[in-house]
Amino acid sequence: MKSNRNLSRGEGRRLGNVALIAFMLGSLLLLSLIRAKFSPIGKTGEAIKAEEQQEVRKESIKFVTLDTADETAASAAEEEEEATQPNPTDNSGSSNGGGVGGVSSTALAAADNHLRLSSKPVCYESSRRSDTCEAAGDVRVQGRVQTIHIAPLEQEWKVKPYCRKHDAFALSHVKEWSLRPLLSGGAPPPACTINSSATAFVLSTGGFTGNLFHDYTDVLIPAFITARRYAGEVQFLVSSFKSWWTSKYLQIFQQLSRHEVIDIDADEEIRCYPNVVVGPTFHKELGVDASRAPPGTSMVDFRAMLRGAFGLERAAATPSGDRWDIRRRPRLLIISRRASRRFLNERAMVDMAMSLGFDVRVGDPDVSTDVSKFARLVNSADVMVGVHGDGLTNMVFLPAGAVLIQVVPYGGLEWLARGTFREPSADMEIHYLEYMIQLDETSLSDEYSRDDPVLKDPGAIHKQGWNALKTVYLDKQNVKPHLGRLKNTFMEALKLLPHGQSNK
Repeated sequence: MKSNRNLSRGEGRRLGNVALIAFMLGSLLLLSLIRAKFSPIGKTGEAIKAEEQQEVRKESIKFVTLDTADETAASAAEEEEEATQPNPTDNSGSSNGGGVGGVSSTALAAADNHLRLSSKPVCYESSRRSDTCEAAGDVRVQGRVQTIHIAPLEQEWKVKPYCRKHDAFALSHVKEWSLRPLLSGGAPPPACTINSSATAFVLSTGGFTGNLFHDYTDVLIPAFITARRYAGEVQFLVSSFKSWWTSKYLQIFQQLSRHEVIDIDADEEIRCYPNVVVGPTFHKELGVDASRAPPGTSMVDFRAMLRGAFGLERAAATPSGDRWDIRRRPRLLIISRRASRRFLNERAMVDMAMSLGFDVRVGDPDVSTDVSKFARLVNSADVMVGVHGDGLTNMVFLPAGAVLIQVVPYGGLEWLARGTFREPSADMEIHYLEYMIQLDETSLSDEYSRDDPVLKDPGAIHKQGWNALKTVYLDKQNVKPHLGRLKNTFMEALKLLPHGQSNK
């Protein structure tokens, strides 16, 4: 049998007090939780600071993503073997920050000029051959000292605006430009003397200009790639200015800009702009990568611009009627040379080509040749032939569907011929043929014994470096193509012309 035990009156009172205290403590705890949830006063100083830092980080991520898309879109012309993110080129030792992954190609392609130039200036490696800086804001160009003052700008950047950034010899003839904060060193900013609403574009005509190939591949085509998007509202500020060179190509600059070309190194003005670009963007030798450029900036567009600049009539190599006849025979242009790599049997080549039905012309361009006049001669040709050299750069004036024949000197120079003229021909819509000089067709066979490495082992000369290769195979060699072999090449060229299909 269980016994029943009643609680005493004192014990009941004590239990009631405990319950009351527990209730009160619970209520206080509940109120504290409610205040912590709905009132910032309940947060510690460290918690508030942590939240603020988190918000700052979120905003920073947004800015970096925008800035990275900006830079990546501007450097879309990177060589395929390079990394996608552009590398900062600040020679003062500071960097421009890293990129944020996951930016889609669609988002990059959608970035427009305003976005590209909307924040702080940025210098980036636009290709393995070129550095480019772009800035927007209060831009003041002080040409005499190659300095651009910019607000907003937090650090100094330096760049040489020429597209051979790894060639020390070329860059020794190119002046360095500085982009500096507008209020640097405590000195007042230089006052504007000329204001413009155009975009300033600083580039150099130092380096290797004066050689026709380098004129186009180092300066004119990169200038086209960079300036085309501004639809004429860009002003060329030319450093290392050569008056004869600028006059030679003035018609091209006038196709890209509605503004005067300025000899900026000799300029006494403080020129003020809303935007500035320093350094053109390089894509590839004698060409444009249309997939990495804005619409309307292909090599076809460049050649159309040249036709407009020099008044060239022929866009395509087509006969006057449905086929060639005595009134309009296909024209063959031989690019003649005065110094090295001369055709030793040029007169015989002319006679042989005429026997095939060609209307033959011989052109001898040099540094003083009138560009407009020679461009019209090239544009009238259907086939152009010449030994590897800068004269073949005139292919830019050939009509679409024409044929370029590159005569490659002896000495294992196929790689050089391929990179300079063979590969660019496709983007120009030009057919390409190659004639390789054999041992019995080179003047070197008269100067060296058959056992000499120059003739027997060209690779051994190549291993000695560019200067040795150039001296032997480019500077000392002339050629005498075998007329029978060359005739076959000329006949192949005839078949490639638009009329060729009907003559098979």
